[in-house]
Amino acid sequence: MAASDHPEDQTNDSLPDDAIELADEQAEDQQSEGEENEGEAEEKLDLEVKVEERGACERHITVTVARDDIDRYFNKEYTEMMPTAQVPGFRPGRAPRRLIEQRFRKDVAEKVKGALVMASISQVNEQEDLAAISEPDFDFEAIEVPEEGPMTFEFDLEVRPQFDVPQWKGLRIEKPVQEFTDKDIDAAIERLLAEHGQLVPKDGAAELGDYISTDLTFAYQGNVLSSAQEEVIRLRPVLSFRDGRISNFGEIMTGVKAGETREAEAEIGEDAPNMALRGQRVQGTFKVHEIKRLQLPEMTPELLSELGDFESEAEFRDAVRDMLQRRLEYEQHRRVRQQITAALTAAANWDLPPGLLERQSRRELSRAVMELQRSGFSDTEIRAYENDLRQNSRRETARALKEHFILERIAELESIEDSPEDYDEEIRLIARQSGETSRRVRARLEKQGGMDVLRNQIIERKVIDMIQQHAQFAEVPHTPEQPVAEALDRAVASEEPASEIPEAKPEVGSGEPTYPHQPEDR
Repeated sequence: MAASDHPEDQTNDSLPDDAIELADEQAEDQQSEGEENEGEAEEKLDLEVKVEERGACERHITVTVARDDIDRYFNKEYTEMMPTAQVPGFRPGRAPRRLIEQRFRKDVAEKVKGALVMASISQVNEQEDLAAISEPDFDFEAIEVPEEGPMTFEFDLEVRPQFDVPQWKGLRIEKPVQEFTDKDIDAAIERLLAEHGQLVPKDGAAELGDYISTDLTFAYQGNVLSSAQEEVIRLRPVLSFRDGRISNFGEIMTGVKAGETREAEAEIGEDAPNMALRGQRVQGTFKVHEIKRLQLPEMTPELLSELGDFESEAEFRDAVRDMLQRRLEYEQHRRVRQQITAALTAAANWDLPPGLLERQSRRELSRAVMELQRSGFSDTEIRAYENDLRQNSRRETARALKEHFILERIAELESIEDSPEDYDEEIRLIARQSGETSRRVRARLEKQGGMDVLRNQIIERKVIDMIQQHAQFAEVPHTPEQPVAEALDRAVASEEPASEIPEAKPEVGSGEPTYPHQPEDR
């Protein structure tokens, strides 16, 4: 969800390869020397450091490296070169040091610069107690190693904000509760069977819940922004896109007949990729070809097998009840978390850097999708939430980051940590919902860098659970919200990266059932 709070796990892409290689070699040499000379402390750099605070999360740092350290690094490099240096007119290792210094000065200076910069930043982070959440931002090429005197360079760094941990014990919290009836199970089964239903033609006018096959076009000031042919859309009150929405879609389209054309305005979100159109209204045209209705399938043994290798309808109903319970637990966790974080962040009035919000918006999107996947929500429901989050990414990311910083600090103070078993359980729940194997889910998360996101989710949930143990609860009835938005995985005004939701396809021959709500891994 948030930026890594472990700067030692980060890499610096600003440095050239040879500088990084030298730093690695020096680290190995220092380790070797430490083994040979146990108890001998590593020599620190003589640094003059100035830290300028430019916001709660921004620091501008000026570092001056003493001349003695520069000469020491040069001397070490030349000393290591002496046995193998090749200079015309001399056998390897026989050239005078003065000639070696003249011949290789430029190359050695670049390596020394890289090593000094990396060592300096590491030492500054340690001695100034800077909890970095991003890579240092500086121009490596602009840094010069002078012939005489000290070396000075500057860099910008994003850090965790400093704040007093709010009081988190004894919070008063409302917890939604619900007992699921047979009627609730029937309604949920009807929604699930819709995924396996068949669209059939419908005579007459369209109603909410029906489907339309339509050509749609979006234009702004006469210029076409996007279009699609024969898009099948379910009529719901709101039509959501990745970068905008039509809030009165159901009202406008109800009563439409095949062959008719309707127009509707889409409002582009304030965080849309197309900056010129943020907050603007664009004209949408829907040319309807056909009205369709959903015909649900019969509950046959073949369908039960397809849904998840269920042996009976009773077993299927048990799985649906389990799914509803997981959704309730998600809603309880969400409502409880909202109340807890609202109390914790009430005084968190510090601003976050725009660049940090921009980078972390995709991370927060991934975290939110993972949370929904583990809680049994369908791809359609997740897509609607995902579109809404995209359209309000900066505001939601700022809120999520502040929550993360506070929860992470509490975790540190209370020694709350993650464990391998935590990851196994999270991955199992995601696999259970997506129809993939746990092995494939883990491989995908590792490839996409999602394990760090998963770590934040685990730690934050543990902190929330701990706070709940010290809270005072009042149970309130829970009324599930009915879906009001139909979500399309496309942008109105521009193209964006594909949805965060992975395609839920099992491995060929894996034996994994395709039903996304199976009771246990099989």
